[in-house]
Amino acid sequence: MSGKKNDFIVQAGILAAAGIISKIIGLLYRSPLYNIVGALGMGYYNSAYNYYSIILMISTYSIPSAMSKVIAQKLAVKEYRNAHRIFLGSIGYVLAVGGVASLALYFGAGLFVSGNAVPVLRTFAPTVFIYGILGVLRGYFQAHESMVQTSVSQILEQISNAAVTIGAAYLLIRGQMGSLEMPADEAGQVKRAVYGAIGSATGTGAGVVVALLFMAAVYGMNRGIIKKRIAIDKHKNTESYGDALKMITMVVTPFILSSAVLNMSSVVNNSLYLKLLPARKELDELALNARWGVFQTQPVTISNIPTAFAMAMAAAMIPVVAQLIASADYAGAREKIGLSIKTTMIISIPCAVGLFVLARPVTGLLFRNTAEEEDLATGLLMALALSIIFYALSTLTSQILQGLGKVSIPIVNAGVALALQTATAALLLLFTELDLYAIVIANTLYAGSICVLNQIAVRRAVGYRQEIVKTFLIPGLASACMGGVAWAVYEGLLMLTSSPRISVVIAICVAACVYFVMLLLFRGLSEDELRGFPKGYLLVKLAKKCRLMK
Repeated sequence: MSGKKNDFIVQAGILAAAGIISKIIGLLYRSPLYNIVGALGMGYYNSAYNYYSIILMISTYSIPSAMSKVIAQKLAVKEYRNAHRIFLGSIGYVLAVGGVASLALYFGAGLFVSGNAVPVLRTFAPTVFIYGILGVLRGYFQAHESMVQTSVSQILEQISNAAVTIGAAYLLIRGQMGSLEMPADEAGQVKRAVYGAIGSATGTGAGVVVALLFMAAVYGMNRGIIKKRIAIDKHKNTESYGDALKMITMVVTPFILSSAVLNMSSVVNNSLYLKLLPARKELDELALNARWGVFQTQPVTISNIPTAFAMAMAAAMIPVVAQLIASADYAGAREKIGLSIKTTMIISIPCAVGLFVLARPVTGLLFRNTAEEEDLATGLLMALALSIIFYALSTLTSQILQGLGKVSIPIVNAGVALALQTATAALLLLFTELDLYAIVIANTLYAGSICVLNQIAVRRAVGYRQEIVKTFLIPGLASACMGGVAWAVYEGLLMLTSSPRISVVIAICVAACVYFVMLLLFRGLSEDELRGFPKGYLLVKLAKKCRLMK
């Protein structure tokens, strides 16, 4: 396998780097935001955000994936005119669907969330409309197997989001309350939390606007090349805009349903924990919202960082697999699927082990907590570690099935898993004292179930047989060695320096080096596979210099 042959790994690496940078930016600003808004404010924000996410999924979020699949198929046979008609039809689609969804979210906010989160959810409403146009532009360039534009726009989006979120939350609380001090009375605490959450929601929209302006500028710069391609297109079967819109609808709808079901998990958990639990056990709703705020803001946000690579790999895989299937190259499709799963596991497994071993210092590095909040966040992050691997694999395999044209299978699989998760979470919340750990257990079961069902479906679709040793066992063994070293280095440095932050940063750097060495010593990667990574030739050169590879 040559570097050119595995160019989609490089493209995925570019998108993954942007995704990880974006998530790190998001994680870094969560700490000062949490200090400004407080746990209760973050609880209101996350409750509203979960429902905003679902409406976004149902309306426009899946557009980039669906667009890249359809246009890639047209580009594979050099139908440039039809590809551009699909692009223009998609713009019309998102303007209509996004507009309806935004209005529904604004005027129907009270149907989704309870009183204090309603104004927060309404603040999210315009973002749904704007994101649709951004999604079309991102999907258009992803179809050309170019992830740089999307990557840069993601980083710009997150930087703008961070700046506006913190600034708006600060100004709204200061303007409405007179100071940042926490009021002594409950009504004052609620008012402060609501305005802080509204400021946080404003930042999300601002980030999308900035990303849209960037992508529009990139499209404008490439408009000349696009027109030249259309001019030399000799195909006579030009599709009408009506046909293009029909095709978009037929392809986008399964993507939407799949994404909606896959992301329904957080909404179900939100409802079970904040509505069912207090109603049945007569618990304090404010306290539950605060604990939910800690859970969503800290352990969930941290655990989502490793899945950025899986999401990037999935985005890079869809046009590649779609083109291979369009060309009836099933052997090539199997090869790409195997390589993408292996690469994702090589990244995800050590991340899960590292976060399990270093959960407390990592949480302490990023957030300023009370002792009670630190214990809660640490325990939940450790419990979420296994789900990191499952979520990465389920995300990737769902998109692989979409690329293979098996658009309904991920929907069915996610629906089955969601039913299992809902029943498990409800039973554990009502009949045990596990509290938020019940949600973690249900989440892990959900992602794990999708993994198993999707793997079976991929095997049936293209005859793919999962390789076990180099994909799972060797990365697992190398990660176990890495975890032991990371823990020892952290504890040793902590005794010497008495600084958890210095100790954990050095421990993470040492752990990454140890994992790379152990992975090569156990022959988990071949030279060709390593060259397929971004800057792979440098990694190969380093490995040979250190006598880790012949």
